[in-house]
Amino acid sequence: MADTASQVLLGSGLAVLSQPLMYVKVLVQVGYEPLPPTLGRNIFGRQVYQLPGLFAYAKHIVKVDGRAGLFKGLTPRLCSGAIGTIVHSKVLQPGASKKERVSSLEQVLMETSREMVARSAATLITHPFHVITLRCMVQFIGRETKYSGTLSAFATIYREEGILGFFAGLIPRLLGDILSLWLCNMLAYLINTYALENGVSTMTEMKSYSQAVTGFFASMLTYPFVLVSNLMAINNCGLAGGLLPYAPTYSSWLDCWSQLHKEGNMSRGNSLFFRKVPTGKRYVWEERRFR
Repeated sequence: MADTASQVLLGSGLAVLSQPLMYVKVLVQVGYEPLPPTLGRNIFGRQVYQLPGLFAYAKHIVKVDGRAGLFKGLTPRLCSGAIGTIVHSKVLQPGASKKERVSSLEQVLMETSREMVARSAATLITHPFHVITLRCMVQFIGRETKYSGTLSAFATIYREEGILGFFAGLIPRLLGDILSLWLCNMLAYLINTYALENGVSTMTEMKSYSQAVTGFFASMLTYPFVLVSNLMAINNCGLAGGLLPYAPTYSSWLDCWSQLHKEGNMSRGNSLFFRKVPTGKRYVWEERRFR
């Protein structure tokens, strides 16, 4: 119980610190670019169009809504994190006493399967809070106040969309989480088993690094699922950010995936420093100015 409480507190602290970053990233994912690019030079001296980066985007939000504006959607996000941590802990708890330190493929498969069930349960239960978080953020685009509070947001979604509205974008989010988990754990197992030699004094430390590196690559590979999930969570919900010109109305998450793929926008919002933009019949990379 104490471990769960400490995890909730730690997660809440990280959520507060990362909220401005997530806020900016979600707005970029939707396609909202309030500040025009300027012509500048990159580190190689080549002229490129420089887009506003994290700090410039954050300054724009502060200018419009004040510093408190950077934390829109924080309350439902904190609720999601706390409830998700508790659910995750409860699902894993029954098998905790049976956990053995065996570095075999069977053990990795068993632990990953248990972790998959725990994460999926937490995601399923907390997804309504995730949807509300995203919609609270996207309101910035149209200056709406439709989702002004967590409880009123629940009532609004239920009244307009029914139960299914709380689970908009759930399927790609679940698929992304599951694929990321399995890629991360299996790559880490292969590296630790076959790439790193036993007997090295820093073996434990190297293996922990390999887990972090594989986790990073797994999250990059499954990023399109995150993008599609977020777009579907706000799709046609009555907010300006979920309608044209920012986003068309998608019939399903597969339709959203297909259109983003055709446009070459599967990585949109994945970097706050570069983005892919169309120029005629081809795409070029524009650089974001880090200021």
